[in-house]
Amino acid sequence: MKILITGGAGFIGSNLADRLVELGHKVSIIDNLSAGNLKNLTKIKKKIKFYKLDISKYSVKLKKAFTGIECVYHFAGLADIVPSIKNPDKYFNSNVTGTLNVLKSIDKKSIKKLIYSASASCYGLPKKFPIKENSNIDTQYPYALTKFLGEKLIMHWEKVYNLPSVSLRFFNVYGPRSRTSGAYGAVFGVFLAQKLSDKPLTIVGNGKQTRDFIHVYDLVSALILSIKKTKNGEIYNLGGGKEVSVNKIAKIIGGKKIFIFLKFIISFFNFFKFINFLIFSNFIFCSLLNSFE
Repeated sequence: MKILITGGAGFIGSNLADRLVELGHKVSIIDNLSAGNLKNLTKIKKKIKFYKLDISKYSVKLKKAFTGIECVYHFAGLADIVPSIKNPDKYFNSNVTGTLNVLKSIDKKSIKKLIYSASASCYGLPKKFPIKENSNIDTQYPYALTKFLGEKLIMHWEKVYNLPSVSLRFFNVYGPRSRTSGAYGAVFGVFLAQKLSDKPLTIVGNGKQTRDFIHVYDLVSALILSIKKTKNGEIYNLGGGKEVSVNKIAKIIGGKKIFIFLKFIISFFNFFKFINFLIFSNFIFCSLLNSFE
């Protein structure tokens, strides 16, 4: 199958690309390398097509990259909450305009599936758990808003233009190539970087807040199965379906800890409880193989 991954040099995209190449698919990758890294593609660089392109800028080259593509995984975009508050325009251009440009570029003659990586941040601070796909939407920050608007575009194209699409709302993904730099990296990556640097683990709040985690290898398995096992026009939560406290993660990694109390950050992190994984698992039959313990 001819498959294209936007943002394919990043954490999730590169892990997916590795698996797809192993399975014999013809893989193309689009990435502007603002967050992705070519080192993530070292193992497969001779087996893929790579395009250094920015999806926020529509061009003939961008559209040409989609020619003959049967499946598109759309991962490209900007992440992180706090930077989005400081620069909402940049996030809108990447996550909304970029998604629109992907939709405009897709080869309608060959496409069989578009899989969008949405974000569980769209739920804001839910009061009921587990979080279900029909839970209330409350986009509290520009990042969450722009990712949700991207999802709305995908679903609109599916309905109006009959573009076979699904949206997968990712929760907290961890594993190889997870980002370990920057002030707003994923908790696992940040903790590991601190551990390797012999620095104390910084915990926001009292550490009792729980989050839902899924290993990138399990996510990749679900992403591949979703080509055939998901229903077009549907939205699925994708996580581990289990509550895990930040304190437990810190305990597993080990070392000294520092607790930081920032009301703004704590309120948001408290929402990452566990999700209703049953709906998605009924479609893709994905078992969680990689426990972070």
